[in-house]
Amino acid sequence: MNILRSFQLEWLKMKHYRIFWVLYGMYLTALIVISSFGAFFLEWLKSKGADFNGIDPTILPIYDFPDIWQNIAWLAAFLKIFPAFIVIISVNNDVTYNTLRQNVIDGISKKEYLLSKFALVLFLALSGAIVLFAMGMITGSIYSHTHAIGAMFQDMEFLFAFFYQVVTYCMLAFLLSLIIKKSGFVIVALFLYTLMFEPILAGILGNVPQIKDSTAWIVDFLPAMSLFNLIDVPFARYFFWEIKDYIGIKELAIVTGWLVFYVSVTSRILVKRDLK
Repeated sequence: MNILRSFQLEWLKMKHYRIFWVLYGMYLTALIVISSFGAFFLEWLKSKGADFNGIDPTILPIYDFPDIWQNIAWLAAFLKIFPAFIVIISVNNDVTYNTLRQNVIDGISKKEYLLSKFALVLFLALSGAIVLFAMGMITGSIYSHTHAIGAMFQDMEFLFAFFYQVVTYCMLAFLLSLIIKKSGFVIVALFLYTLMFEPILAGILGNVPQIKDSTAWIVDFLPAMSLFNLIDVPFARYFFWEIKDYIGIKELAIVTGWLVFYVSVTSRILVKRDLK
């Protein structure tokens, strides 16, 4: 079974599912909003009297090529929770309504089932990256101070980094869905771990004086922190702070390691699980 046929299998199950379209619509709408309303936000800050060390917020060139790609990719990474919800609900439906068991009875192997979910994840990540590319081109063409072709297509590796973040995060959601099975519990667990437990753990490992010299290095290898580190916070550059304006090999390797781990464990669970 190739990747297109795998996606067709998943698409047949999702295309008539209203919650899928609601979440998918929210995901794409949020991407459009977050990548295009920065200028309005800066105008709002100015109207409220905001002043960044004497700098008028509306002159910050957040939409200048090529910086725009890192700026919108960093912001868009916070929206990966939407495609993760879609994956969680999709897997939960298969478990609840025995769709996975029926697929196996119909002759589709568990490996092919894994491939169909992976195709869904690729679709969600790729469509998000395409929307970001389109919005970056539109807003950059309107607000950027330079329109040189070289600058417009420079640093577009940050769109790939966004794509890779979504794929890896969704595969984590897929794995948790198979382990926990209840979609509500999976969503809560994913929220609590990525937004509360891991940040607290990272803060302890990286800042407690008694242990940080021997444990701070672990922070970069934690699942959520490794995704966050893939795209460095870009806006500090407007206040003359040095930032990392490229995708680091070490950060990419760590995220790849987690992606391989999620796919491997998910595949093993599917192969071992009794569907009767």
